[in-house]
Amino acid sequence: MRIKEQNINKILIWLLAISAVVRGILAAWMEFGNDEVYYWTYALYPDWSHFDHPPMVGWVIQLFSLNLLFDSEFFIRLASVVFMTADTYIIFRIGKEIKDARTGLYAALLYTASIYAFVITGVFIMPDTPLMLFWLLAVWMAVKSEKKQILLFFGLYAGLAMLSKYSGVFLWVGMLLYILIFNRKQLKNPYLYLALLISAVCCIPILYWNIGNDFISFRFHGERVGLFGKPNFSTFGTEIAGEFFYNNPVNFILAYVAVITAFKKKLLLEKSVQRLILCIALPLILVFLFFSLTRPTLPHWNAPAYVLLILLAAVWLRDKNTDSERLPRSITAALAVLVITLTIGVAEIKTGFIPLDKHSEPEQLGRNDFTLDMYGWRQLGEKFADFREQKIAEGVMKAEDGIVANQWFPLANLDYYVARPLGLKVMGLGWPEFLHKYLWINDKRGGFKLDEDYCFLSDSRYMKDPKETYQWYFKEIELVGVIPIERNGKTVKNFFVYTCKGLCAEPPTLESLRAEYAATGE
Repeated sequence: MRIKEQNINKILIWLLAISAVVRGILAAWMEFGNDEVYYWTYALYPDWSHFDHPPMVGWVIQLFSLNLLFDSEFFIRLASVVFMTADTYIIFRIGKEIKDARTGLYAALLYTASIYAFVITGVFIMPDTPLMLFWLLAVWMAVKSEKKQILLFFGLYAGLAMLSKYSGVFLWVGMLLYILIFNRKQLKNPYLYLALLISAVCCIPILYWNIGNDFISFRFHGERVGLFGKPNFSTFGTEIAGEFFYNNPVNFILAYVAVITAFKKKLLLEKSVQRLILCIALPLILVFLFFSLTRPTLPHWNAPAYVLLILLAAVWLRDKNTDSERLPRSITAALAVLVITLTIGVAEIKTGFIPLDKHSEPEQLGRNDFTLDMYGWRQLGEKFADFREQKIAEGVMKAEDGIVANQWFPLANLDYYVARPLGLKVMGLGWPEFLHKYLWINDKRGGFKLDEDYCFLSDSRYMKDPKETYQWYFKEIELVGVIPIERNGKTVKNFFVYTCKGLCAEPPTLESLRAEYAATGE
């Protein structure tokens, strides 16, 4: 493919349009993953912040779904489709700003090829969706920060990034690192301190909520990323492999080639820009690699850093193809990896053509097939409605019986796909660290009442027996049926339906847990 300078804008428009259409189709077609459907509860019960994350993802869901007036998967994910399109344009503008339009186009193409960018932020609705928009806007302002007032916009976008996900703080970590090492004259710039103040103001909702909830969110994340522990090279290897895949193997290799070239001082890019990008990107990558040495981490936690390294990769490719109008083969390869990955991934979720699970026992069916996390929930909702109607007619269940579970997933999945269409109440009954936001949702829904009856659904992928989990809470627990989930005419997992009758012990409430924490400090 040849790219003439006068056609760059036209190619960019086609890229944005095709990407948006494909992602829009996927957003409407695919069922929610466990994390996504949980973030739906952020919009269902908005707050200043939440147990797991800051509030921004819930706010953007509310905005694009008109406060859940339109509550299909497409509208709940619509922010991802729109924001990733904007992100692609912004990274084009940054590339154009630091070098030229062709560099910007290379960056836009590599960004589109990123599995993290295209799928996790561009189809799925995650905290990373708004994070990436404000992350890129902040970096765009950072590279223009020779104009002192631009720092104010950096402070605003960095603050909004932190209001999206805590890792947004690395924008300021990188900016201050760059200033302290390479640009100390900025310490005399009053706009720097105003920018810090703007970011701090943006974070007031997070601080306000955490003060009212014993800083539970900070403590939760502190336990996830502790500084010390027994070395575990398995988790470290998993993190590296995840980064390699999530960011697209081609992008990953190009990024580190560009970083090495920059350290050798052979990257044809203004030194201040190189240093700024590396100061923001590398601390985020290194911190989570360090954490992965002692505990499990998730590779998308530091993926925003790799997005910045894409800019360096685009510059490196531009330098290597100065006299050629042809699209670099590495970019074509990166896009091919994306297309192949999407095709195989979607086909596997929808058809299961690759056998991932060999269990035949009804209670273990689908245990090793991770694609089933995004398949069968719509089917369950339809089948449970018929099952429930039959059991009510038989006198086994009552119309007012709610649904109970002991973990945030499948609580949110059952809430959205099963209970919402039927108008049923879903409650979380279990340890607070497993309930997450459902500890607050319980209060919003009136709490538990003694002698209430519930049903408990457990799928064979994560089989749990409520007779063990809830033996102290209910007078009677009974298995009343099994709902099979089929894919391509084959049963791929089972949902076991139990009735839990006569709540006889009051579960811990949010207020009781706060009182216990205040008394013990734990």
